[in-house]
Amino acid sequence: MRDVLESLLSNEGYQAELARTGEEGLDKFQQRPFDLVLLDVSMPGIGGLRTLEEILKLDSEAVVIMITAYATFETAIAAMQRGAFSGIKKPFDNKEVLSLVAAGIRRRRKDEERRALKQTLKRSTESKEIIARSEKMLEILAFVEQVAPARSTVLITGESGTGKELIARAIHNQSSRSDKPFVTVNSANLPTELLESELFGHLRGAFTGAVAARKGYFEVADGGSIFLDEIGTISMETQAKLLRVIQERDFTPLGDTTRRQVDVRIIAATNVDLKQAVDEGAFREDLFYRLNVIQISLPPLRERREDILPLAQHFIRKYTAENGKHLSDQLSPEVLSLLEGYHWPGNVRELENAMERAVIITGGPAINREDLREEILNPQRAASQSGGQRVTSQIDISPGISFYDEVNRFQIELIRRALEITGGHQSRAAKLLGMNTTTLNSKIRYYNIKL
Repeated sequence: MRDVLESLLSNEGYQAELARTGEEGLDKFQQRPFDLVLLDVSMPGIGGLRTLEEILKLDSEAVVIMITAYATFETAIAAMQRGAFSGIKKPFDNKEVLSLVAAGIRRRRKDEERRALKQTLKRSTESKEIIARSEKMLEILAFVEQVAPARSTVLITGESGTGKELIARAIHNQSSRSDKPFVTVNSANLPTELLESELFGHLRGAFTGAVAARKGYFEVADGGSIFLDEIGTISMETQAKLLRVIQERDFTPLGDTTRRQVDVRIIAATNVDLKQAVDEGAFREDLFYRLNVIQISLPPLRERREDILPLAQHFIRKYTAENGKHLSDQLSPEVLSLLEGYHWPGNVRELENAMERAVIITGGPAINREDLREEILNPQRAASQSGGQRVTSQIDISPGISFYDEVNRFQIELIRRALEITGGHQSRAAKLLGMNTTTLNSKIRYYNIKL
């Protein structure tokens, strides 16, 4: 029967490979892709139904046509319910076989086209988040495309709010790992034990509160990429463990003694000078050079003012759609002049927040100057009211002051201010502050911050 089918399919121009058993067929299926499988229900070894299950585990969209004797046709029906494309009764008609094979191949082609289109749309949609018109950013995006296929670690530097995570996602999406997980870890504000648990996982009872075993982000990201934001804040102890992951590609969960292998591309980001941190003894030199294989330095928004207009229009369209409003994304020369003249200390994140606020409060068909924040309208007045100095210079350091109390107080004020700006929306407030929503929620509960 195998010989008959091979001749029949070869005469139609198909390339056919033969296997006597389910095990042999699975070996071939693992070695190379096949458009279609003709699978007998009754075979030596593991049998047709088990072979079908294993094939679908390897490729959930595999096109499998079951062949069975009349007496066991009910089994073929059961197989189709498990994911087989169709079934043929023996003795079979050659025309029926060729018709089903042609239909199966068409189905396979459509699935491939759909997957390719889905991937293209995914990359297109995500790439649209990186709005760039300035020469600096266009050069960076070209460099991202160049380095994305590599496995090397990437260090992204730049001020808070410049879009470091978006660049990291662009690197992942343009790599061969794009169909694998992209995992983001915000390293700031997490105690060493908790951060290591997040990164490497833990066994039950590994520490107080570890009531169940948990996978770490490195294990979750296996085969994909992990984005370590604010890498400069991690402790020296965690730095040593991270260095081993980069060098040896393995790690040990907390409370375990068995090392686990992973294949993960590391993309790190920081808004501090890591070389200076190395000189000051706050960051390991060997880890710095391991992370700094490929460096991408993002310019602040004030150094790429050509991007302000397209970014502002993008955010207007985004929040107009989210809030069910009907606004033009066109900006008057006066409004554009105000936006381009502002310093943007919070960079793109601050611009997005300003446009979201303007969309919500405007009563006209387009954003006007009255919809902008006071510091954008009168940057010099805002600077004079603060004495032209940063808030930190206003802190009164006197005898008996508690460093930790002051830090906690400052955190509470930052969180309260972010919640006020975003109308109590925690995920947006977390985005504004550059932390994940879970961390923000924990701090709100810990400090008992009233919304």
